[in-house]
Amino acid sequence: MLPHQLELLSPARDADIGIEAVNHGADAVYIGGPSFGARTSADNSVKEIARLAKHAHRFGSRIFTTMNTILRDDELEPARKLAWQLYDAGVDALIIQDMGLLEIDLPPIQLHASTQTDIRTPEKARFLQDVGLSQIVLARELTLQQIADIRAATDPERCTLEFFIHGALCVAYSGQCFISHAHTGRSANRGDCSQACRLPYEVKDSQGRIVAHDKHVLSMKDNNQSNNLRALIDAGARSFKIEGRYKDMAYVKNITAHYRVLFDEILEERPELARASSGECTFSFQPDPDQNFNREFTDYFVQGRQEDIGAFDTPKNPGRPIGYVTKVGPNFVELETDDPATVIHNGDGLCYLDLQKELTGLQINRAESAGNPGLWRVFPKDALDSFKDLRKGVQVNRNRDMDWVRGLEKKSAERRIGAWLKLDETPEGLSLTATDEDGHSATTTLPCGLEAANDPAQAGAKLREALARLGETIFQPLDVALNLQGPRFVPASLLNPLRREAIDALEAARAAAWTRLPRAKPVEPPVAYPEDTLTYLANVFNHKARDFYAKHGVKVIAAAYESHEEEGEVSLMITKHCVRFSLSLCPKQAKGVTGVQGTVKAEPMQLINGHEKLTLRFDCKPCEMHVVGKVRPSVLKAGQSSPLKFYRTRPGSAIPL
Repeated sequence: MLPHQLELLSPARDADIGIEAVNHGADAVYIGGPSFGARTSADNSVKEIARLAKHAHRFGSRIFTTMNTILRDDELEPARKLAWQLYDAGVDALIIQDMGLLEIDLPPIQLHASTQTDIRTPEKARFLQDVGLSQIVLARELTLQQIADIRAATDPERCTLEFFIHGALCVAYSGQCFISHAHTGRSANRGDCSQACRLPYEVKDSQGRIVAHDKHVLSMKDNNQSNNLRALIDAGARSFKIEGRYKDMAYVKNITAHYRVLFDEILEERPELARASSGECTFSFQPDPDQNFNREFTDYFVQGRQEDIGAFDTPKNPGRPIGYVTKVGPNFVELETDDPATVIHNGDGLCYLDLQKELTGLQINRAESAGNPGLWRVFPKDALDSFKDLRKGVQVNRNRDMDWVRGLEKKSAERRIGAWLKLDETPEGLSLTATDEDGHSATTTLPCGLEAANDPAQAGAKLREALARLGETIFQPLDVALNLQGPRFVPASLLNPLRREAIDALEAARAAAWTRLPRAKPVEPPVAYPEDTLTYLANVFNHKARDFYAKHGVKVIAAAYESHEEEGEVSLMITKHCVRFSLSLCPKQAKGVTGVQGTVKAEPMQLINGHEKLTLRFDCKPCEMHVVGKVRPSVLKAGQSSPLKFYRTRPGSAIPL
């Protein structure tokens, strides 16, 4: 990708969703292959990915396939074979986490550093650029200034900065969460996270006092950078990523279209920038992020630490307020909507908070007008006595609008590439040249005799109209030029095949011009890694990865947490989110507050969910929180099929680190 191009990067659970992402404006799509893709139930066959790549390349969009799990030694060869299969299928880049892949025989395919590689510093970013990663996915926790600092330390001609702009947020720095493996044996770094962060916890302080009860204190709101796109561009980001390889078709259509509209506005304002693919999109709906599942929105740390980033009451979708309960009947609920124009549909999803502030869902079986505008009688799918604390005066939200859902089940977008058509008269008859907005061109000829038009005044207009009928092709006419020796009549039986042949030839020319993204060459001699010691946090899970870091000057290399070398208490999660800050118990918050200053200390806290207990420790200098615990005996007993032992001491030294 060129430094002046902006890339909208959309997720795809499967090829059909990926195709619609392209149709709704994605410049690139990322999708999981049949294995090693960090999302255990979002796998796709190579054949399906090839189908997606063929469609995407028609518009100059790119396909990135995730191979971003950490790998055991016995998985390196299957991963190598898969990489070659994906290369042959037309995949444009692989997104990787495991540096062991750089030490094996990969195809000449571009490599991108997954967010799982935990890129937070200029030094780490520069290193990954210098070892051959052409695009790096920055940590979601970075501020605009930190992104700008990374851009200043890297070369925009060699390395593109990618940043998440929408979707669910992992509370941990990506690649730095081991709670799932410690408690269940399911490794987040191997695509099988149990999502302990979405559970409710009791929070106790260092003296055992309950600070919060049944709060989802590790659950974040959803990321939404709609208002920060210009600032992110100015900071140096060029690829803008939507989270969601588990999300459905409607989500991908809507959120891709939403950001396509926003980026097109920016491109209109700033002609020095360009989109990374071709074509203009039109939509049959108004994109609206609030319509899809969300936990409400935050822009996280982009503008600095914010007060309200957590979805502590519920990890579910609270929806939008639409009204309140006026009556609860034996099998129905009467509602008055805030806006009398609001229509409630059969199948809509409603919800409300009970007295314990737990979100309760209510699916409508049938909805009917109760007479006056804004009054509705709804008949829930479930029995009324199953809805706790549902009573008169309760505010009701809608978190699924079936009219919206049905609209996105249909064809909802058109993507067309602009083309100029020129019809020339030749000694043999006619030639038609089609040239697209990217400069590709194709010419077809039609040997024929030409007749003078019976209606000279209308002849030109009729020819232009007939040539502009590009129908279901991927092209739209920008202009039709006629270079004829006077007004001509050309029958449709001749003109239509000529037009179709020209457009087919133009698309063939586009396909022939497709080129692979270049594979970056690592700097020689090998650059030094920013540190000479790696703990389990580096996720080194095979000997090729160990060899990689040793080649780059690392002296001490510990095996990944999944190897079970760390049996005691360690940091199972490192996060920029701070429970103390969110509960207004941060010592920095107390500075300058009369009567409070000096009394609030960053002492440890405890999280409790059933029998699970985790300790929160606060590292105030970098303003980070560590969730501390240890691996369960049952997980240790299950064992690791590929136990590893790397350097625990410096070579030649008996002094442990």
